[in-house]
Amino acid sequence: MKLKGKTALITGGSKGIGKAIAKAFLKGGSTVVICGRDEKNLKKTYKELSKYGNIGFIKADISKKRDVIRLKSEIKNKYKKIDILVNNASTLGHRVPILDYPEEIWEKTIHTNLNAQFFVIKRLLPILLKSDDKPSIINVSSSVGRQGKANWGAYAASKFGLEGLTQVLADELKSRARVNSVNPGGTRTDMRADAYPDEDPKTLPHPDEITPVFVYLASDESKDITGQAFNARDWMEKQ
Repeated sequence: MKLKGKTALITGGSKGIGKAIAKAFLKGGSTVVICGRDEKNLKKTYKELSKYGNIGFIKADISKKRDVIRLKSEIKNKYKKIDILVNNASTLGHRVPILDYPEEIWEKTIHTNLNAQFFVIKRLLPILLKSDDKPSIINVSSSVGRQGKANWGAYAASKFGLEGLTQVLADELKSRARVNSVNPGGTRTDMRADAYPDEDPKTLPHPDEITPVFVYLASDESKDITGQAFNARDWMEKQ
């Protein structure tokens, strides 16, 4: 079991890609803590995945500093340590031209997808750096965070920012921790359906299918890999 003895926190872990990562990590032997804003979804996922291993959940809106402070406190009191942090929580925003983009939605999307990731990393990094293993931070990015496309607005801009944050943090931490980003690619999720309502979801991989790269980056197999931008599908094809 590649992740035996490790503890992972996954933001946005109650559904979609976050839920799939949680399941894969549990199967890999890790203790998993999922967090999200919707307690009903958290409890549902907790019950569904508990058969795979030791899982817990914390209700928290990471876009709110007070919730992140409480998240840190609960992690410290209940779990003592974190070896893996997956920054997965995000929001789509609107898919419209920049000229038509609502300013309040722009601000909310940037805040949720970039500022909130910074809040979580800053608060939890001292706990991560106490890990006996070389801790791993995995930021969930997007193809439009590497090559901008029309009508992706704040979502693309926020993911570009997350890629920059990944590189800065990787350079700052160097030998102390690993920091990498993963672009899942088009995946069968609610967010993808909102972005492409006319697309047949059956043509896309299930979130469970793109988790191997996350397990790799969380495991000791990648202990010397940092500051890299991974594409989930490309990585799988090379294995």
